[in-house]
Amino acid sequence: MPAPQCASCHKARAALRRPRSGQALCGACFCAAFEAEVLHTVVAGRLLPPGAVVAVGASGGKDSTVLAHVLRELAPRLGISLHLVAVDEGIGGYRDAALAAVRRQAARWELPLTVVAYADLFGGWTMDAVARSTADSGRSRACCTFCGVLRRRALEEGARLVGATHVVTGHNADDMAETVLMNFLRGDAGRLARGGGLGSPGEGGALPRCRPLQLASQKEVVLYAHFRRLDYFSEECVYAPEAFRGHARDLLKMLEAARPSAVLDLVHSAERLALAPAARPPPPAACSRCGALASRALCQACALLDGLNRGRPRLAIGKGRRGLDEEGPPQPSRPPTSQPVPDF
Repeated sequence: MPAPQCASCHKARAALRRPRSGQALCGACFCAAFEAEVLHTVVAGRLLPPGAVVAVGASGGKDSTVLAHVLRELAPRLGISLHLVAVDEGIGGYRDAALAAVRRQAARWELPLTVVAYADLFGGWTMDAVARSTADSGRSRACCTFCGVLRRRALEEGARLVGATHVVTGHNADDMAETVLMNFLRGDAGRLARGGGLGSPGEGGALPRCRPLQLASQKEVVLYAHFRRLDYFSEECVYAPEAFRGHARDLLKMLEAARPSAVLDLVHSAERLALAPAARPPPPAACSRCGALASRALCQACALLDGLNRGRPRLAIGKGRRGLDEEGPPQPSRPPTSQPVPDF
C-alpha cells in the first residue's frame, strides 16, 4: 500500500505518522513542525529572552544534540547566542566517545564549546572513583544519584565560566514523566512540588534553567535526529543499568501502552500539583560551604562530597544526611584509585 500524501505540504509522500496525533507528514514538514513547537514552548513560557547567552548542556546524546540543533536554527528569531558546555564525569570507556561527538557537533555548527571535568571541580573525584567508593560501602546503585547532583553543579559552573545568563538541558517529556513517577514512588513531596513548570527562575543567584524539549516525546526527538541526519552518541552509560530510573521507565512504557497520553498527563500533573501548607518544604537558604541554594546546612553537592571524603558515602544519601550536620568538617580524602572498577 503506497504511503499517504503529506498532510501539510500535500506534495511529498508522508514518511511517518506523528506518534501522538497520527498526522501523516513528510520528513521536512515534520522537522518544521517540531521546530515550531519548540519555538512556541520557548516564547509562550518566556524561557529565553532576547539577548540571552545560553549555555547548552551538551552530552553528545540524542536529546542534547537535537536541542542544540533546534536552538541553533531558532537563535536568529529568538535573538540569543549559544555556547555548548560539556561535562566530563570521568567514566572510562564511555565519556571520551561521547565528548568526541560533542566536539564534532561544535565544529560542524561553528558553536563555541567548553568542557568542565568532575576531577577539576570536585577535588579529584571522578565517577569511576565514586563507583569504587560506593561499591565498597554497598551503595553501587547510588552512582546515578551522585552523578545527577554533581553534573548539575558542574554544568552551572561551566555556564558561569562562559558568561552565560541561562542554562538549557535536553530533558524530554519521557524524562520528565519518569522523574514524576520516581518522586511519587519515593514519596518525595518536596521534589514533586518543585518539579512542575518548564524550568527554574534562578533563585538565590543560580542561573535560570529551562527545558525547551519538555513537551516533546522521546520518539519524536529520535525521529527529528533521524530526518536531520544528526551525529550523536547512542550508547548507554555503564552505570545506568543499576539506576532506579530504569524501573520508572519500564513502568512508564506499560502505562503508555494502556494510555497513550500517560507521558504528557504525568508532566502536566506535576505542573498543577499543589501541596498543603503543612507539607510544603521550607524555603531554601544558602549552603554554609559554597553558597548555593540548599534546604539544609549543606547543599546536596557538598553533602555528597562530604560523605565521599569521609569514606562514608551512605551519609550523603537519604536519611544518612542527618549525620552530616552533626559531625565536624570532613578530613581531606583522596579518591580511591588502586582498585578495579566493578563490573556492574
